[in-house]
This record gives sequence, structure tokens and C-alpha cells, in this order.
Amino acid sequence: MLFRRCLAIAPPFSTLRRHSYGGRGLVPAAPPLYFHPAFSGIVDFLGHDFCEGPLKPGLYLVGTPIGNLEDITLRALRVLKSADVILSEDTRHSGKLLQYYNIRTPLLSYHKFNESQREQVVLRRLQSGEIVALISDAGMPGISDPGMELAKLCVEKNIPVIPVPGPSALVAALSASGLPTNEFTFVGFLPKHAASRRERLMVSANNPTTQVFFVPPHKLCQFLEETCSIFGQSRRCVIAREMTKLHEEFWRGTIGEAKEAFTAHPPRGEITLLIEGVKVSEVETFSESQLENELGELISKGHSLSMKDWNPDMMFDVIEL
Repeated sequence: MLFRRCLAIAPPFSTLRRHSYGGRGLVPAAPPLYFHPAFSGIVDFLGHDFCEGPLKPGLYLVGTPIGNLEDITLRALRVLKSADVILSEDTRHSGKLLQYYNIRTPLLSYHKFNESQREQVVLRRLQSGEIVALISDAGMPGISDPGMELAKLCVEKNIPVIPVPGPSALVAALSASGLPTNEFTFVGFLPKHAASRRERLMVSANNPTTQVFFVPPHKLCQFLEETCSIFGQSRRCVIAREMTKLHEEFWRGTIGEAKEAFTAHPPRGEITLLIEGVKVSEVETFSESQLENELGELISKGHSLSMKDWNPDMMFDVIEL
């Protein structure tokens, strides 16, 4: 009787579909979860209640799948179902996810082109005590996606900002890369301006930690061309493509090999690209004469060398050039 009164929010257990990790065979969908009216929470087949009480008002940053629709948490489903409105980067794209899990919460577009216009509207709704969920097309909102400015505004106005952790292309690629993961630098998307892009790549090339980039597929060849000249052709890299989807691929080799391989066969799909950090022994050291020349150049440009005006970052800028 208990389950006859429950509202299903996931596809039936009998649903079969092709596994998106390589497409080998058919696997059952995850066991259905249910929304129980009596508890306002999510329960599984055994009737275990996952509810932690009513959600408090605030901005919820909800992680969503980066490809495979099964990669979503019970808490994320509950928040999306309970919210007064869901801010979405692309309402058509997010609509598929909500339809898949039978969630009927209203969607409101929120992307980089209307972010500034939407902020005050959303802020008023939050100040009136509403529950607002923010999602991006994939992964965690605010990480190379809209949401950072809204989260900052809410913090300034003392409005609760609650993360609901979920899938991340950054962490997924890093964990399976085979490159060092104890330390890494997330760069994300590079600047569009060529000079700014080169400057950022030069900083990454001299960094001993694994460097992680987001690269649009149509800009991969340009990226490999530029990194070849700055990082060198022998630096190891990993190109993670279409993660969690049917045609998931992890390509491993050197930057030079990647340039040759992908120039001949341009890829499709979202790309997370990782490059190993520079070996400590390869970090360039400077002789006393070189340092004297650099200091002389700083003086000629009008920089003061008195201790009260000394900025240690200025020295690092010189060393990284």
C-alpha cells in the first residue's frame, strides 16, 4: 500500500538501455526512487527515508550529469523537485533531465548573456524566502559556467548559498588521467585574446603541477599548436573526450603526438585536456648577471627598489617570463 501512494520520480526498474561507458551490452536502469507525500522526502524500495526535513530558503548550486543521466544524486533530485524555480543555462537542455526524472519545477533561463539582468529578479525572490536552484548544462554551476556572480551577490546580502555536490568534468578527467593528482591547477577556458592566452600558457608551462584545461573541440588544433611551442612537444598530456557518454575516450601521449593525431582527425564532443607539470629540475634558474639585467630593466621602467615599495610578486613575474 505504501508504494501505491508514492509518486515515481525515476524510470521503472525494468527499463533497459545501452550503457554509456563504451556501449557494451544492456544494463538495467537504477532502481526507482519515490517521492513519499507523507514525509516529503525520497524513499527507496525498502522504504528508507532520505528526507532531512524541509529545505530552508536560499540559493542551491546543484550538480547535474556531464553526460550520463544516471549520474545524479538523491539530494539533487530532491532539491530540484522542491525548489520554487530552477535557474537553467539552457532550458531546452535541462528540460530533458527534468522530464527524465518526472520533475515539473518551473525553469527560468540564466546564462552569460542575461546574467546581469536576471540577478535582481532572482535576488528579490530569494529575499522573499523562496528556494532557488541553479544548474548548468553539465557539472557544477559557477565553475567555468554562470553562477559565480550570483553566488557572490547572495553572500554579500547574507542569503544562504548551499552547494549540492555532483559530477565534475575536472575531477572525473583528473582521476582517470594517470597524471599526478596530489597537486593540480585548474585553468579552465583560455582567454580569447592571443596575447593573454600566450601569457597564461607561459605561466602554466613553468608550473610543476598538473594543468587542467577546458578546450572547445573546434579550438583543439589551435590549442595544441600553441602548447607545442610553449610547453615543448615531449610534455605528456591526456585528452578526455565525451566523458560518461557512449563514445567516451581518454587519449594519452605527448603534446607533439596529439598535434599530429588530432590535426588529421579533428574530434567532436566536449574536451577536458590535462598536461603534466614541469619537472622541478627543468625549472629555469637565473645567474647573477641575468638577475642584474632584469633588475636594471625594472629600474629603467620606473619601478622602485626600496623595501617600502617592494612587491615580491614583481620578482616572480620576472622569473616566469
